[in-house]
Amino acid sequence: MTHPTTSRRAWLCAAASAAALCGLSSAQAQPAWPSKPIKMVVPFAAGGATDVLARVIGEKLAAGLGQPVVIDNKPGAAGIIGTDAVAKAAPDGYTIVLSLSNSLLTNQFLYEKLPYDTQRDLTLVYQIAMAPLVLVVHPSVPVKTGPELLQYASANKGKLAYGSYGVGAYPHLAGAHMSLTQKADMNHVAYKGEAPMLQDLIGGQIQMAYASALVAKPHIEAGKLKAIGVTGERRMSTLPNVPTLAEQGLKDEAYRVTGWLAIAAPANTPKPIVQRLADEVRKATQQPDVQAKVAAMGFEIKDSSPEAFAAAYQKERPIWERLIKQSGAKLE
Repeated sequence: MTHPTTSRRAWLCAAASAAALCGLSSAQAQPAWPSKPIKMVVPFAAGGATDVLARVIGEKLAAGLGQPVVIDNKPGAAGIIGTDAVAKAAPDGYTIVLSLSNSLLTNQFLYEKLPYDTQRDLTLVYQIAMAPLVLVVHPSVPVKTGPELLQYASANKGKLAYGSYGVGAYPHLAGAHMSLTQKADMNHVAYKGEAPMLQDLIGGQIQMAYASALVAKPHIEAGKLKAIGVTGERRMSTLPNVPTLAEQGLKDEAYRVTGWLAIAAPANTPKPIVQRLADEVRKATQQPDVQAKVAAMGFEIKDSSPEAFAAAYQKERPIWERLIKQSGAKLE
């Protein structure tokens, strides 16, 4: 006769073995990430700086992760269309976005109706690079430094015009800040891109603008534009002789912040996947060929992590909110 205790012990052992087998089967059914190609959405047109960076990083990620990284350009509405597609994608690590700070941060203060909420619908993965700009003026403007430009703008109220490549973009916000603080009543001219903005600046239709080093540097070297200073906290490696506006005494936060390029994933993406992505992006940005390409674009590599990116985001958020509110910019 079988003893009850022995029978119960046998049943428990059998149940435990079955559970272990079920667990093993379940683990086998869940392949390790990544097990298929990863789609990296770029919410801007192909050929631009963001797209170029995505392809550089994507190539390195593919090598590190052992799976292809497919670049998917979804341009439109200042990055909103592509970013929204990722915000609504499955949180499985197979759809990520590489974008600018406008679609991930500033658009929430600029647009009255945004189809996604960055903090609710996206997970911040890695801040790849800072994107400082160079403040350039037409050679006819008789100034050489930031302080001289402020004085000139103040003394020539209503006579200066500054360009931007879109309402709410940094060149608009920084120009509006300068106009307001100097009571200069400068005219803002918004263009559909950086190239036409600089064409008009070279032609003298506008007097100043903030531009990327990638586009402005050849015109600076040719004497068609005059570099006054760069935004952010450090000089650009591609324009080492141009001092920052901050080191020239322009200490306002409007001149110290910069845009950036970063990777995000849908909210609720598992933390191990987010960390693996971040680790691989960090490895990629530490490679000399990547650093050289990023520097040539006028960007500054950022040593980041999901936690560091989240902290930087929360620190910058109120600054951009104030700048946009101050400019009066609002879009539907």
